[in-house]
Amino acid sequence: MRRLPIYFLIDVSESMVGEPVQQVEEGLSQIIQALKADPYAIETVWVSIIVFAGQAKTLVPLQEIINFYPPRFPIGGGTSLSKGLGHLMYELRKNQVKTTYEQKGDWKPIVFLFTDGVPTDDTRAAIAEWKQHWQRTANMVAISFGNEADVHVLKELTENIIHFKNSNAAAYKQFFKWVTDSIKTSSESVEKNASGFELAKIYGDDTLSKVDLTNPIPPQSYMDSNYAVLVGKCQNLNRHYLMKYRRSEEEARIYGLDINRLSYRLVGAFQVDQTYQELSDESAGPSRINSDELIGNPTCPCCGNQVAFAMCVCGQIHCIGEEQISTCPWCGNKGTYGIGEGGFDVNRAQG
Repeated sequence: MRRLPIYFLIDVSESMVGEPVQQVEEGLSQIIQALKADPYAIETVWVSIIVFAGQAKTLVPLQEIINFYPPRFPIGGGTSLSKGLGHLMYELRKNQVKTTYEQKGDWKPIVFLFTDGVPTDDTRAAIAEWKQHWQRTANMVAISFGNEADVHVLKELTENIIHFKNSNAAAYKQFFKWVTDSIKTSSESVEKNASGFELAKIYGDDTLSKVDLTNPIPPQSYMDSNYAVLVGKCQNLNRHYLMKYRRSEEEARIYGLDINRLSYRLVGAFQVDQTYQELSDESAGPSRINSDELIGNPTCPCCGNQVAFAMCVCGQIHCIGEEQISTCPWCGNKGTYGIGEGGFDVNRAQG
């Protein structure tokens, strides 16, 4: 039986931490459950999941959906789309079954690329390789989560770009049903010896919409300015956590003038495991943000300390509680903390 390989290439950068990555986990599980009940899909569809942040890795190798078990998704630092594409192309080459005299090869693979931000690296070489070797031999669908993804980079890869307004749980449910229906129609198509690639129709409100590709391309940026994400470490448990802030344009009155002031409001603090370092780009240089631009101070998501945003003299962030003497889990320095006047610069993750 000829295979229809389906690859999910999923952005797990810091801006996906929290509800977005949890909804993707649940959505992938729902997709697989629905496909296992479809007679066409069960015969042809094979699935693989690749994740990328500052680095990329295969989370689930290409396998029949009957054997698929939904994974937990990690979080990493940065959004290296070039490494994600490079790893995808490596997997495509490794897994491809070509047509010979003895057998028919795979149907054209379908790639679903999920991203919510801006690449933090130079994507030109990886995109050029994709265009040269894979644009005609694989079908890619790029999904822009929210309003922050750089669709101008995505349109270099594919004409099939879908904007997903990930506003609530019902929207996620609608989106993953559309993905499921697209895979079902494609698997049915190959069974009937048709094209093998048919996206489901988009109905209803503007939760899902096709992206207009006629807009001009703006200057390229390697920093995701839609979110400010800070990396902290728990003083008590020595575990990493992320503090996620979303960009907010606020009106402020300064010296009698009404102006717009850029700031970032707290979304939440989230514990990450050891795969955060594995998927982060350690070679990326640090960028800075002033604490005056950040609104909100969370509690520690690891141990519950009331302050998760304390900065040591070494420049790193950790949590503090009611202890008289605090110990920095990054450098081991011991000292007391107080509240200073004015803002201070702090290291900011790539997002």
